[in-house]
Formats: sequence, C-alpha cells, structure tokens
Amino acid sequence: MHTPNLWVRPQPGAPPPPGPRPDRHAPAPLTPEVAVSGDPAQRRSRTALLSALGLAAASAGVWAGLGSAPSAQAAASVPTPDHVVVVVFENHAYNQVIGSSSAPYINSLKSGGASLPASYAETHPSQPNYYAMFSGSTQGVTDDSCVTPGFSSAPNLASEVIAAGKTWASYNETLPSQGSTKCTSGKYAQKHNPWFGFSNVPTSSAYTFAQFPSDYTQLPQVSFVTPNLCSDMHDCSVSSGDTWLKNNLGAYATWAKTHKSLLVITFDEDNRLAGNKIPTVLYGQQVTPGSSSPTTYNHYNLLRTIEDMYGTAHAGQAANSTDITGIWTS
Repeated sequence: MHTPNLWVRPQPGAPPPPGPRPDRHAPAPLTPEVAVSGDPAQRRSRTALLSALGLAAASAGVWAGLGSAPSAQAAASVPTPDHVVVVVFENHAYNQVIGSSSAPYINSLKSGGASLPASYAETHPSQPNYYAMFSGSTQGVTDDSCVTPGFSSAPNLASEVIAAGKTWASYNETLPSQGSTKCTSGKYAQKHNPWFGFSNVPTSSAYTFAQFPSDYTQLPQVSFVTPNLCSDMHDCSVSSGDTWLKNNLGAYATWAKTHKSLLVITFDEDNRLAGNKIPTVLYGQQVTPGSSSPTTYNHYNLLRTIEDMYGTAHAGQAANSTDITGIWTS
C-alpha cells in the first residue's frame, strides 16, 4: 500500500474548534490577609493556622486545575498509545460475532485483547451512530441520506485531535479518490464516513484505503478505517468481514501488540433484534489479554476514551461520559 506523507496538523495561530469549554473546576480562592492582634504566641499560632489554610486552599486550586485538564485525566485512567486505529463494521449484534465460528479472527483478537460484553449503539439506522461515535452527537441526522459536506462546524474527534497538536486521518475503502465527498460509488457509501459532514475536518485527511501505510510508524496518532459495504458485513457475511479484517489489518494488529499501539473493532448498530448490543474488541500492547469489562458502554464512551488518551477537549455527550476502564495493563 502507498504511504502518504501528509497528516493533518494544526496550523500556526489557528483558533481552537468551536464549542464551549467551561471550567467546571475553578481553583478555590485563597484565604485573604487579615490583621492579627494579641500577644506574640497568639500571633504566631494564628499566622501558622492561616498559612496552613492558605497552603491547603492553594493546593486545592492546583489539583482542581489539574482535574479539569484532559491530559491529567488521560494519565490517571487510560494509556496513551502511539497509534489508535478504529475499524467500524455494520449491523450485527454481539452474539452474532462474539463466540461465532464465522468470526475466528475477531474472536482471536478478543482472546488476546479485551471485549466489552455490554457495549451498545445509540439508535437506528446506521448514520446517526457514526456521528455519535465521532462527535458525541447525532448532529440532527436521523436517516441514511447523504449529507451536505461540511454542514456542521461542531467539535468532533478529528478537530479536537488537530487542535491538540496531534495527527488524524481516515481510510475509506472504495472511496473514489482522496478527499472525495461523493455520495455513493459502487460499494462505497458516504453515510459511513461522518468526517465529511464537518467543515472543521479537512477533506484531504480522508484517504482511500489503498493509501493505508504499510510502514505503521507512518500512521497518524488517531485514525478510522471504514470498510466498504461488503467488507463491513453490511451486504456480505460475518465470515467475509472477518476475513477482510485479518487480511487487511492483521499485520497491523500483530505490530500494535509490540509497538504501544491499539486496534479497536466496533459496530455501528445491531441487527435490530438484540437491544442494540454490539461487539467491541480492543487489542494492543496496553490491553490486558483476555480481559473484559462488565460496565455498560456506548459510542460516547469510546469517543471519550480516545479523547482522554490524547488530552483533547470533549465533544458533545463525551463530556458526560466515562472512560473505558478495567482492561488496561496499567
């Protein structure tokens, strides 16, 4: 595969992405200076007490400030991989994939990595889930109709990663050409590529899958891979999607295991028969082999986790969501 040499990086002097960034953890005020009267012993005692209170207040302010910083949250709860690759498959429930003989490769990644047996999508049909996963909101999208490119300027994973000085790209199988905003082309469908809906995500950061680097050190820090309508199990079988994953990203998964990187496999929605419970598997060096978390998670939790891995702001509902925990090696 061709290795592109352009990643999306913040431009000097570029403003941060739009959206409020409230400071919910303002430092506590320091104790004001007061006059101290009385004998020397009383003055020394009161002065020491006020100094201690002032130091405690200052410390509280410092720690509150750290608590509001995404990078501090990242250090506390989730690792920071060198590279994260998220692959999104289509329209299958948890039990259709996990434990299925039709998906031996995905299940091998589950055994060597982690699974989330209580992972859920937000809604139906497909497209709103992609927007939720990418921006913490469905952005008013309710169906699978093609959107007007750049219709939203809301914060999203890509705009946040870029603003934080990190690198981002998407790799889209059967995309007609790099940056193409075409609605459909053969087995390519824009509805599975939410980045095209945002004016703050450069279209040039949307590559064809043929441009996925063979030298994985050249990957951006955060990327999404969108298989086409057959490879993603939408039009074809679970087995076909499992084989596609092994053939096209198996080498990356093996490399990630020894190069501080991460592969995330998830689904947009279920088959409408399982309460929207979907498979989600994580595999990489910083994932505890054979682990799982019983916590209920959704796409917003996945978004929040990636944001906190790289110390970015939080888009939409990700701000009210928790990180995925209980599966990391440290």
